[in-house]
Parts: sequence; C-alpha cells; structure tokens
Amino acid sequence: MALRRLATSVNSIATRRLNLNLQNHAVAVRWYRGDSGDMKHRRDVSAKKHDDEIVKREEALLVIAEPKAIKIQERHVRMPKLEEIPKASLPPSMREQSSEMNESSLSELELEVRKKRLVYRSKQRGWLEVDLLLGTWASINVPSLNLDELDQFEDFVNLESTDIYNIITLRTDVPEFMKREDGEGVVEKIQEWARSSPLGKGEPDKYSEVKKDHNLI
Repeated sequence: MALRRLATSVNSIATRRLNLNLQNHAVAVRWYRGDSGDMKHRRDVSAKKHDDEIVKREEALLVIAEPKAIKIQERHVRMPKLEEIPKASLPPSMREQSSEMNESSLSELELEVRKKRLVYRSKQRGWLEVDLLLGTWASINVPSLNLDELDQFEDFVNLESTDIYNIITLRTDVPEFMKREDGEGVVEKIQEWARSSPLGKGEPDKYSEVKKDHNLI
C-alpha cells in the first residue's frame, strides 16, 4: 500500500514538472492530416529556413524528382500508343491485327484500347463507392462516347477519387472547365445519372447486382 502511494506521488510530481516544461518551451506537435489544414513546405515554417539542412536537401531532391514525376504523370494520363504496349500484353486477336493494319485501322484499335483503359481506371479507384458509381457509368456509356466526350471523361477520371465522389454525389459543383453551356457535358450527365439511378440512391440490392454485372467484385 505504501509503495503504491509512493508511486502515485512520484507520478504526480513528474506530471507537474512536465506541464511546467511544456509551458516554458515551444513544443513541436505533429497533427493528423485532418487536423493540420493545408500542407506547408518546411521552408515556409522553419525559423532557420536559410540554414536548414533538411530544407536544402529536400529542395535538391525536388529538382531531380519533379521532372520525373511530371513525365510519369503525362504518360499516365495521355492516350496510349499501341506500339508502346508489349505484344505479350495484347490479346491474341489484337496481336495479329496490329501487325497487318494501316494507319486508319491502327487508330481505331488504339481508340478501342483507350476506351477499355478508361473503363478499367473507372472501376479501380480504390474506393468502393466510386468504383461502383463511376465504374458502372463507364461500363455502360464509354463504348459509345465520341472523341470530345472521351476527352471530357478522361479529364474527370484524372481527378482525385475524393473529388470525383463529391462531384458525382452533388456535394460539390462541377468544375467550370468541365461544364458545357447547354448543360450536356459528360460530367453533368454523370451527375444526372447518379441522381436518378437506384445505384446513386445506395440501394443494397442494386449494389450487389451491379458489382456482379460489371465485374466489380
């Protein structure tokens, strides 16, 4: 019993000393992303930004990494060229077609690859609700989109999944550059579809049916 009281007393004294130290010294606190607001570069918050070795090292690495990241992003979002796809990755029928095609036929085949790629990217967002909503719309509509509509849809697919979800579910408005004067832009059509579709209303049975029909399991 005496030992327990002694331990409690020591702990209380240590806590008071810690509180005093915290009051007398600035303490760096690391917040979770949701509490921290917008991310800031270390150079913008460091008191010794001109002499901060970490800032210098980060800036040196950024000079190397940024051009590579831009190049990777450009390749990721642009329309793929058939010649860049390893033949082993193509289905047998497409391998034979690609070796005997003229330029016009090759463009048609690349367009088909682009549509399939967009459908795949719509289904594989890493967020179930977006996979279902965007993936289902893409499976139904992408095969019949014209080139301008494909460009619009690809711009939409290139957004972050959080932004896509918020736009589809009407939590945020369609970005200005994606709107069309007649209100018939692709993203506006997706919003309208989600508003009227049972899937957009979150019916469990419809979710199960769509996952099976559109290979989203």
